[in-house]
Amino acid sequence: MRAAVITAANTPPVCGDVPEPAVPPGREPLHLIGAGLHNIVRGLASSQHYSGGRMRYPLVPGIDAVARTGDGRLVYTGYARPPFGTMAERLIAPFQAEVPAGADPLAIAAGMNPGLSGWMVLTSRRKEVGALGTVLVLGATGMSGSLAVQGALALGAERVIAAGRDPEALERLRGRGTTTVSLVQNGPDALEQALAGAVAETSPSLVLDYLWGPVAEAAFAVLGRGGEDTEADTAYVQIGSLAGLEASLPAELLRSRRIRLSGSGIGSVSAEQMLAEAPEVMTRFADGSLHVPYTAYPLSRVDEAWAHTGRSRAVVVPD
Repeated sequence: MRAAVITAANTPPVCGDVPEPAVPPGREPLHLIGAGLHNIVRGLASSQHYSGGRMRYPLVPGIDAVARTGDGRLVYTGYARPPFGTMAERLIAPFQAEVPAGADPLAIAAGMNPGLSGWMVLTSRRKEVGALGTVLVLGATGMSGSLAVQGALALGAERVIAAGRDPEALERLRGRGTTTVSLVQNGPDALEQALAGAVAETSPSLVLDYLWGPVAEAAFAVLGRGGEDTEADTAYVQIGSLAGLEASLPAELLRSRRIRLSGSGIGSVSAEQMLAEAPEVMTRFADGSLHVPYTAYPLSRVDEAWAHTGRSRAVVVPD
């Protein structure tokens, strides 16, 4: 069968022929509709993602997909056993969640992985405290951050603060009713000023951080100032590290505010937990609560998909 094939770390895939994966008892081959080319796909394929070890090559990349079953149903699926990923004409995967009627299957393929990263944090927090209150998203103009903002609005957050670098994306988020903060600032003091102005009205009860690094340090400095709202309870969740792998945590933050720092990702969240949320997230894509732009590439042009940049998510589809 035809598939995307990576022969060595840090090399782009090519379209080639690979053997059919073995079909375990009780399973059936699924036929690819679309597989999203997410950041984690590149990270795993290059053996650079924190959750993976050294990959064995050659391999077929891809972590999730929308596929068609033998009886014609569309399902969201993934986590195939290496070296067989989801960017192949046929795949064997351990789970299936039916795609809702009316949903764009390629939007599901593009958006489920980045969308689940924030959705799980948001729903967990809402179950814990009953309401989201004010939500601050650091890195809101990236794919995952933008979907986290949309998810917070869909789940009834009282106020959403979207902080990011892309001015056009910030303008679109502002049109959805968010408070926006530009992170195109020179130096930590300017970052602190920008964030301080946004959170002065209401302190965030939940922070979703896709950036870490100096942006997190600026957020820590602002949150550490405390203030009159001594009963404020903040959950700070680290999800991504686009701005840096490390951030210094000031001691005064932990003493001046009721704050809990945690992370969310593969390892801290089980595949079963993620899959449990998949039907609801797909429903939100189907009803328009969540929206993701995508660009489709056939398998024969998977090298172009791998080099794709911009505001849309590359999705690999059969030729």
